[in-house]
Amino acid sequence: MIAIMQTLPIFHRAYGDPQSSRTPVLLLHGLFGSSANWHGIAKHLAQERPVVSMDLRNHGRSPWDASMGYKEMAADLGALLDSIGVERAVLVGHSMGGKAAMWLALTQPDRVEAVVVADIAPVTYPGRFETIVDALSRLELDGLGSRREAETRLEDRLPDPAVRAYLLQNLIKEGDGWRWRVNLASLSRSIDQLMSFPRADGRQYPGPALFVYGTDSDYVTGTQLGAIRMLFPLARLRAVSNAGHWVYADQPDAFVRAVKGFLRD
Repeated sequence: MIAIMQTLPIFHRAYGDPQSSRTPVLLLHGLFGSSANWHGIAKHLAQERPVVSMDLRNHGRSPWDASMGYKEMAADLGALLDSIGVERAVLVGHSMGGKAAMWLALTQPDRVEAVVVADIAPVTYPGRFETIVDALSRLELDGLGSRREAETRLEDRLPDPAVRAYLLQNLIKEGDGWRWRVNLASLSRSIDQLMSFPRADGRQYPGPALFVYGTDSDYVTGTQLGAIRMLFPLARLRAVSNAGHWVYADQPDAFVRAVKGFLRD
């Protein structure tokens, strides 16, 4: 018996002209992110085609679930496309969202006109986020007075202020208390799975692919090029100077130019 994967009703935001005949762009955020991360990029891309920015499962305003793998996320993407009446999309994904985009392209290539992957490769990375999940999980929310107080409490465990600011976008006030809008329990259980990538088993994506990476990041280096070329034989690589892992946030203009140029070719 073939198991049917349970999909979730994913929250999304729409930009641009919904009546346009051009293939829409679907934006996928990274770990601990949300659709709001893409707002500026979405507005620029929507000048030329419809754009849909989404919250992946266990993030933002989308539902929570115990399962948090790339197969589940890709299934959610396919279900979202069905729900909004889109047969094919251009996928633009950062980090975890890039892996979800790659898996959908590999397993349902007929749904993907092109794929843009931001600073990630289809490989397994060493653990980088266990400390973050542990720090956020250990933050005592009862009696917390403000987000600034939360940031102060996290300084010892998470010394980078930019990282703290990014993560604390997920801490929201609700009534007299605070809560996380990311499912930390599910992320903690799934962190090894998220650092890896499913076995492709001979699959290749035959369409156009662009891998954009920051020169100050170590996520896409010569070590990962073989895996990219094996699964995405038509892949192009584009380096963005003075950008780290959050390449689209560090250099948004350069990122938009790269994506628009790729889609116009």
